[in-house]
Order: sequence, then structure tokens, then C-alpha cells
Amino acid sequence: MEFIKKLFKKLNGTTTGSAIVIAIFSILSKILGLLRDRILASRFGAGDTLDAYYAAFKLPDLIFNTLVLGALSAAFIPVFIELKAKKEKAARDDGQAEPIIEQLDDEIALPTGTPAHKVALENGNGFSHWDLSASIINIITLVLTIFGTIVWVLAPQFVELITPGFNNEKAQLTIELTRIMLISILFFGISNVFGGILQASKRFLTFAMAPVVYNLGIILGAIFLVDIWGERGLAWGVVFGALLHLLVQYPTARQIGFHWRAIIAWKNKAVRQVGELMLPRTIGLAANQINQLIITVIASGLISGSLAVFNLAFNLGSVPISIFAVSLAIATFPVLSESFALKNKKQFVEQLSLTARRIIYLMVPISVFMIALRAQLVRLILGSGSFDWEDTILTAESLGYFSVSLFAQGLVPLLARAFYAFQNTKIPVLVGLLSMGLNIIISIILAPIMGVAGLALALSLSSIFNFVFLAVILRHKVGNLQEKKIMISTIKICISALGALIFIQLIKYGVASMVDMRTFWGIMTQFLAACAGGIVVYLGVSAAIGSEEVRDIKNYLFIKINKDRH
Repeated sequence: MEFIKKLFKKLNGTTTGSAIVIAIFSILSKILGLLRDRILASRFGAGDTLDAYYAAFKLPDLIFNTLVLGALSAAFIPVFIELKAKKEKAARDDGQAEPIIEQLDDEIALPTGTPAHKVALENGNGFSHWDLSASIINIITLVLTIFGTIVWVLAPQFVELITPGFNNEKAQLTIELTRIMLISILFFGISNVFGGILQASKRFLTFAMAPVVYNLGIILGAIFLVDIWGERGLAWGVVFGALLHLLVQYPTARQIGFHWRAIIAWKNKAVRQVGELMLPRTIGLAANQINQLIITVIASGLISGSLAVFNLAFNLGSVPISIFAVSLAIATFPVLSESFALKNKKQFVEQLSLTARRIIYLMVPISVFMIALRAQLVRLILGSGSFDWEDTILTAESLGYFSVSLFAQGLVPLLARAFYAFQNTKIPVLVGLLSMGLNIIISIILAPIMGVAGLALALSLSSIFNFVFLAVILRHKVGNLQEKKIMISTIKICISALGALIFIQLIKYGVASMVDMRTFWGIMTQFLAACAGGIVVYLGVSAAIGSEEVRDIKNYLFIKINKDRH
């Protein structure tokens, strides 16, 4: 146990190490997420219950994702880091090696409601990053309570609006599940402030654990609570998971200095700055959620189970994005923010280019693997119980179209954070709005022709559009982004991935002739053999043609091993 603690402490010290920490727990979280989807698919199949379950997420997600999730991380972390840096600089100027949190707390711990206290909060005199955290938590709790109450009361009207194709029984179940899930947004709101604190403080270990326990809560709900409360147990599992998401992060936030205060400080400059930065991102996220609602409306009018198929395929396709691309983007964000704060453009560009090349190196082959082995993947993960062969075919087809744009979906979080680092949240929002509009238009055109697969293809095309426009505008704003270096790496990566694809196809058909493909173990054997062969060929070709990303990984592991030995 002590060795594991030391290892994670070392990994937290670098951007790559932090990304590895996040990726490790993201893998665990996604494994639990896939187990969750398998349990749900096996128990209920792609039918009315799962349609209602996934539809019930839409209204709570509309409130939470719009008001808190992406907006908070984009706005809160840069301001938190800025306040923290000012306090540390003031402490160093006073001759202290490190800022003394207790002393700073005493300086601003004026009696609530006194004139001196109000002046300090409004003018920012002694207003620390911990005061900012407490204020944001209080504001978020208040706002989420108001919006959650409104949606709870008007849930029947909202559900009827977003699921016009549902029958009465299905719609009623969606209403009940929605009302229960609304409780979870309060826990998530507070928890995400703690997550922002941990990211800004580069404490990624506990932050990365939160999604793991969230999925665990949902699994426990699906296994145990459904037997107690029926289908409503699924929603209570979501609430339980959200509570665990909060509880796992609080102790570390408390340990590094956070403690709650009954302050809001609406007029404080830092609080207003967070609000101003959140506003454009909030508009963009609202549009994204409206986009999701429109997709739900379209899917509700297709054959029964279409919404479940879309979400199951999306969940499978998002696994590598969350594990690798988002992990790297999250770990890189504080470095990009610090580079901007220090006006170090060279470091900013080098870090952005390095992370982009690493994401491409991972996403391109994964995309190839998922397209070539999509049916095997779906059958192995979801194919049991009530999830029949027809469900498998529909989900695999949708997964294939999702996988086309994995490289773009993986790079968008990084490019968006590049804009957030220099406190520009408007551009990613505007580009996002355009791509969402495109997604809706293409979905309306393709869904009647292709069914649920048309929704997946529309998402891929709009994601590529989003990536291209963000990259072009960032190039215009920042200047040289080492495009030549990125392009050379991308060409080498594509050559390596093509070689891997050829071997995957050869192995796939060769193994199929030797095993019984009607059994789980036959499919598993084929899948593992094809993956193993593809990975070996991809790494081998990458090394042979001099891919820098292979050397980066090898050098990093070599350095870490030697450090551990000494």
C-alpha cells in the first residue's frame, strides 16, 4: 500500500504522470461503466425501460451540465489558480517559504454581516481562493435548488415535450425517474467544485476516483435497489452514486485547506469573474443539452429501443475518449493556464502540440480497432440476457459511425481548454453552437433514412466540423502551433494504423475458421487475438518509421523505472 501511495505521488508530479493517474482510474471507471451497461442491457434489453431510463437523464443533465459541469471547470479553475498564486506571492514577499493557510483564514475571518466583512468580500481585500470556493458552492446550491424545484413541478409537461413518441406508461415511468434523479444534481454541483479545487491543486488521484464510485453506485442500484423499488431503483442508484462522488472528494479538499463558510459574495470581483467566464460556456452547454433533447425527440419516434441503442453505442464509443483524450486534456489544463499567466507562449504551444500528438497517436488506432471489431465488442460487453442479436446489430452499426470521429472528439476537449487557459470561453461556445446546429440538421435528414445509425453519423460529422474550426481559430489567435510536426506525426500514425488494420482483418477471419463463433468464448478468442496482433503491428510499425510518441512513452517509462530504483 505504501508503494502504491509513493507511486501515485510521483505520477502526480508531471503532466504525463497526472494523465496516467487520471487514465488509470478512468479505465476502472469505464470498466464499471461497461459492467453497468451490461447489467442494464441484460436485465432490461434495448426496450421501453431503458428508453425511459436514458430519457430521464435529459432534464437533470440539462440543469447540471448547463449550469455547472463544463462551465464551472472552464471558469472556476483559472480564477482559483490566479487567487492562489497571488496569495503565495504575497507570502513569499513577506519572507515566508510557503503561504500559511491558517493566517490567511484569520485575516478574512471577520464576523459575517459586519460592515468590515462586507467591504472585504466586495473589494476582494483578503478574499482568498478558499473564500471563492465557498461562495461558488453556496451559489450553485441555491441555483440548482431553484431550477430543480421548477423542473420537478413541471416534469410531466417537460417529459411530454421531449418524448412525444412515448406511450402513456413509458412517459409516466420517465417522469418518476426524472424526479428522483433531480436530487443527484445537488450532490454533483458541490462535488464538482471540490473537483475543480483538486484539479487546480494538481491532486488528481482523488479527483479521478470520483467517477469510479459514481458508477459503482449505479451498479448497486441496478443489482439491489431494483429488487426493492422496481424500476425506480435505477434512479435511486444514480442518486447514491452522485452522493459517493461528493463524499470521496471532500476529505482531500478539506485536507489541502478548504472549509465551508456561509458567504456568497455576489459583488466580489473574483466571483463576478467566474460568472462572466461561465456565461458564454453556459450558453454553449445549454445549446448542447437542447441538442441532446432534440436527439431524444427524434429517437423517441423511431422503433422501440432506439434511444437505448444510441446511448449504449455512445457509451462504448466514449470509453477511449474519457480514458485517454480527456485525461490528457485535464492534466494539461493547469499547465496551459500557468503558461498563459506567466506569458510563456513557447511553453504553451509546446505543451499543446505534445498533448495533441499523444491524443492522435492513441485515438486513430483505437478508431480503427473499434470499426473493425465493432460487432465483437458489442456482443462481448452487452450481449447477454434480454439483449438479443438484433440489438447487437443496431448498436454495432451505430458504434461504427461514432468511431469514425474519435480523433476529433478526442482533440476537441484539448483545444477547448487551450481557449479556457487564456480565459476565452466565447470561441469554443460559438463553434460548438455551429456544430450542434449542423448535428441537428444532419440528424433530421439521416434518421428517417438510416434509423438510429443516422444519429450516430450526424454526431461524427458535426464533431469533425467542431475540431476543424477550433483548430483554425486557435491557429489564428496564437500563431504557429507546430502544425508541421503534428502533421508528420499524424501521417506516421495513419501508416501504422493501416498496417494494424490489415493484420486485424487477417487474424479475425483466420480465427473465425478455427473457433465456434456462436459462443462467448469463440468471440472472445477472436477479439483478443485480433487486438493483440493489431497492437503489436501498430507499435512495431510506429517504432520502425520513427514515431516520436513511441519514444516519448519508452523514455518516460525508462526514466520512471530508474527513479524508482534510486
